[in-house]
Amino acid sequence: MSDDVGQKKGLTRRGFLKSAGGVAAVAGMAAGGVAVGAREGAAVPVAMPKKWDQTYDVVVIGSGFAGLAAAIEAKNAGASVVVIEKMPVHGGNSIINGGDFCAPGTRLQKAAGVEDSADLMYKDMMKAGLYLNNPELARILADNAREAVEWCEDYVGAKFTRLNFHGGHSVKRANQTVNASGSELVNKMLAKAKGLGVEVRTRTKMEHMITNKDGRVVGIEVKTGFRYPDEKSGKTGYIKAGKAVVLTSGGFSNDIALRRIQDPRLTEKFGSTNQPGATGEALLAACMAGAMDVQMDWIQLGPWTSPDEKGFGHVPLFCERLVGYGPMIDPATGKRFFKETGNRKERADAIILIGHPVIIMGDSYSVPKQVFPNALEKGLQNGAVKKFDTLEALAKNYNIPLETFQKEIARWNSFVEKKKDDDFSCMIFPDAKPTVAPPFYAARLWPKVHHTMGGLVIDKNARVFGFSLKPLKGLYAAGEVTGGIHGAVRLGGVAMADCIVFGRIAGKNAAKETAWS
Repeated sequence: MSDDVGQKKGLTRRGFLKSAGGVAAVAGMAAGGVAVGAREGAAVPVAMPKKWDQTYDVVVIGSGFAGLAAAIEAKNAGASVVVIEKMPVHGGNSIINGGDFCAPGTRLQKAAGVEDSADLMYKDMMKAGLYLNNPELARILADNAREAVEWCEDYVGAKFTRLNFHGGHSVKRANQTVNASGSELVNKMLAKAKGLGVEVRTRTKMEHMITNKDGRVVGIEVKTGFRYPDEKSGKTGYIKAGKAVVLTSGGFSNDIALRRIQDPRLTEKFGSTNQPGATGEALLAACMAGAMDVQMDWIQLGPWTSPDEKGFGHVPLFCERLVGYGPMIDPATGKRFFKETGNRKERADAIILIGHPVIIMGDSYSVPKQVFPNALEKGLQNGAVKKFDTLEALAKNYNIPLETFQKEIARWNSFVEKKKDDDFSCMIFPDAKPTVAPPFYAARLWPKVHHTMGGLVIDKNARVFGFSLKPLKGLYAAGEVTGGIHGAVRLGGVAMADCIVFGRIAGKNAAKETAWS
């Protein structure tokens, strides 16, 4: 759209960019390879305040894995640091995730005799991402993931005690926290950050990024005392970033309007695993300050979520531990329908194509062996996971044609016996056993929106790029708010690695910035 045409309709390029739809539409066009005159794109200025209310060297937006990693490293590099969080509690999505941190060559892998390497992890990421990943960023993540786990263990004090598998990986490489939750790491990072002198403020929402006449990011406008989701709540204030702003605000899985612009399929019919505040407005604010985004329409659905519980729930920790140990069944046919150890997109698309929930099941050997006890107990309590004394009772509960189902289970068991799936090439683990021992456990599965792979364009130093295709001075980013690292599909357990690796890079480099005046 030319400026001339826009002005005839009473809509200038700047006005177009000021709207969320405009930013998202530009992102979509850019992702689709449509020429949009990006090099002509200009930042939308927000007036400099007459007076700053507070001043810090580094201002971090978001209090999840990436934000706290950035804050700790910036503080250790000598910067004064504040972390702001719009929600009433810290942690974002990080504090409710499953606590799986994928990295090659870790202590847990060596103890389990798993042969792995950064090269293999990189290859797995690129294959799942359909080779749309920024190869340089994916390489940095794979090469630094092991060191990041060790930093979390040795410096932060988090405990990782179990090795898990996620679909799409070649080997087991997910190092799970002791409580099977990201809270183990987030809470210890928060304590570490506060112990170092980092200030952490909840109920503080960024409204705008503020740039100077040179286009440098110099601070933010905030609402303090913000009470989500009341957009009229809070008091306006201004925080000066003497060196840099680090944006780690997460994705937009819970912004239905924004995600539908990117992927029209993702209506209200699809729930989300994310915390309510994953609404993406900070990402859009960065775009309105001149930042460029990429691959916004690659939005991941978790194939392991259940329609029988809200949010992330407990079924993901039941389902993902059972892949490679138990079958997934289409209750309408009584048969398996896809490779259980396929990546997230492959499995979610297969379930959506079927058009109704499917089930994952295991027996008294596989379930207690694989599923974290608390997840199983909570899933049984809320009814999303069910327990049956016989296969007949299980089939009756889900209206599965019994004879076909029994033959399919027998066929699955034959594959498990020989460790080779002739139907779908599911990876069957060496310690898997046939599903024969009652009681049997099962849960229904229907995809929910889980992760937004697209976001701000960053380079190897976590600098955010603008529409000039050059770094936007004074702005860094890490974690789900960034794009390009995972391409089409983020593999399970790689988000923690992404956040810690690039959060640390962003924090260190933000602290090195030359202060503006």
